[in-house]
Amino acid sequence: MIEDLLSTAAASPWALAVMAALVFGDALLVVLPGEVAVTALGALAVSTGTPPLALVIVVAAAAAFAGDACGYLIGRRVGTDRWRWMQRPRVAAAFSWAARRLERSAAAVVFTARFIPFARIAVTVTAGATRVPPRRFLGMCAVAATGWAAYQALIGAAVALILPGGPLVAVLVSIGVALVVGFAVDAVLTRRARARP
Repeated sequence: MIEDLLSTAAASPWALAVMAALVFGDALLVVLPGEVAVTALGALAVSTGTPPLALVIVVAAAAAFAGDACGYLIGRRVGTDRWRWMQRPRVAAAFSWAARRLERSAAAVVFTARFIPFARIAVTVTAGATRVPPRRFLGMCAVAATGWAAYQALIGAAVALILPGGPLVAVLVSIGVALVVGFAVDAVLTRRARARP
């Protein structure tokens, strides 16, 4: 029964729209499961045949780019200290970290931050607030969003190819793998950042 529901959901024209909404929102609110949605649809693309995997990647990349562009616009219009939540020590430290990193290695930090939820928001808002040229920043965001979308969808697709058991197993295991890899990458990058002076 659950397998049938997953197959029906994957074939629905709303599947990609819901995923796009989650990915877009996830660029601004880390509580939304954008990564999970892309990974799940990547698994369903292989295990059920719909939606096409390439379309999952394209739609996820476009939604991620749009969310990052929106974060940049928020930074341009609002800055990094207008609202009270922005002045909290941890949030202010994240903005300060993003500003320093954008000065030294903008492309590397934009690409890396796309894979780390809180860093992603700090980098996009700070880039807007510090007036990083929009054409340059948005070009980097487009490349990062495409890499991120392909990575997330291909994790799901790979799990669906390797594991037998149908869509339910593919979705659950691929989400688990994506979360473990994401936490591991986040931990390694956090440790490296702390080790630097």
